[in-house]
Amino acid sequence: MQPKERLKALLMLEDGTHFWGWSFTGPGEAFGEMVFNTAMTGYQEILTDPSYRGQIVAMTYPLIGNYGVNTEDSESLKIQVEAFVVREYQPRYSNWRAEKSLGEWLSENGVLGITGIDTRALTRHLRLFGAMKAGVTTEDLDPKRFLERVKESPGLVGRDLVKEVTCPQPYRWADGKIEWGVSEFLGAGDYRIAILDCGLKFNQLRLFEERGCECVVFPADTPAQEILARDPDGIFLSNGPGDPAAVPYVVETVKQLLGRKPIFGICLGHQMLGQALGASTYKLKFGHRGANHPVKDLSTGKIEITSQNHGFCVRAEELPPEVEVTHINLNDGTLEGIRHKEIPAFSVQYHPENAPGPHDAVYLFDRFIETLKSS
Repeated sequence: MQPKERLKALLMLEDGTHFWGWSFTGPGEAFGEMVFNTAMTGYQEILTDPSYRGQIVAMTYPLIGNYGVNTEDSESLKIQVEAFVVREYQPRYSNWRAEKSLGEWLSENGVLGITGIDTRALTRHLRLFGAMKAGVTTEDLDPKRFLERVKESPGLVGRDLVKEVTCPQPYRWADGKIEWGVSEFLGAGDYRIAILDCGLKFNQLRLFEERGCECVVFPADTPAQEILARDPDGIFLSNGPGDPAAVPYVVETVKQLLGRKPIFGICLGHQMLGQALGASTYKLKFGHRGANHPVKDLSTGKIEITSQNHGFCVRAEELPPEVEVTHINLNDGTLEGIRHKEIPAFSVQYHPENAPGPHDAVYLFDRFIETLKSS
C-alpha cells in the first residue's frame, strides 16, 4: 500500500549540497554513494542489479514509475540499491505485465524512494564534482546534523561489497529457476559453465541457457580447485559492486583459473581479470551508468551502444604485452575490453546482457561459445 501521509525528505551530499523532496514509500533513512543513471527505462532491472549495492541511484529521466513492476524483470532476488531518487514519481502505472506500483514494491522491501528532487541539478553537480557520499532521510531533517552523519558514513573505496551480494551456496540454474545446493553438472546442456558470482544478473544466466549451456553458480570465495573439480567447459566472471581492489581473494582465484579453462568476464569480472593479469584499477570521477554508452570494438571498427554500470576502471597502460585492448569507450577513451593473445580469456567492462539496455553486444556470449567449441 502507498503511504497515506506525505513525508518531507532530505537528500544530503557530503559537500553540503542538499535537496528537499518527498518520500513516496513511507518513512526511512539510507546512506551510500550518490550516482546517476541516464537510462530512460529499465528502473526495475537497475534497482535489482547487485552492482548498485552501497549506492543511492538517481534517474536522469524525469518521469519514473509509469509502467509499474513485475516478477519477471528482476535481475536478482532482492532490491539492491540503498535508496532511489526521482524527479517525478508516477503511482498510476499502465502496462499489461505490471503487478504492482513501483512505490508499493519499494515500500514492501524497506527501500526509501524520494520524489520532487531536481535531478538535472543533482546530476550536473555530480558531473562537475564527482560521485560522493550521500544520505536520504525522512527522520533527521536538520541539515547540519545530517551532514555530519553523511560524512561519517562509509564510502565505496576499500569496501568489499561482493561478500554482501554473492550467493550463500552453490546453485544450478535450470529453466529460469534456481536449484539451491546443486554444485554438480547434470549433463543437461551442450556446454558446462561455472559461474563465479560476484553479484551476477539473472539475464546473464538466461542468455547462457538460451545458447544450450548448463550453468552452475558458485559463491565468490569458492577456491579455484573446487570449481575445476566440477570439470566445467568454461568459467564466467560476473559483475558486482564496490571497489575491485578490495576483493583480492577473487583475483587470486582468477589467477589460478587462467589457462586452465576459457574465461569470460563482465564488469567487475573484467576488473578481476585485469588485476589477475597484472593491472591495477582506479576510481572514475562519476562513473558510467546508463543504457546509451558508445563503445568501439577495435577488431572490427564497429560502434556498440552499451548498457553500463561501473565506478572503477582497469589501467590499460599496466596490462602486459600478451594482453590486447579490444574495446574503448568513445566518451572518455577508457578501457572497455581486453583479450589475452595466448590463452582463451577475454572480458568487457560494460553489460552485454542488455538488461536493461540495447542488444548490440549480445554477440559476446556467442563469441564465448565459439571459444568453448575450439578449446
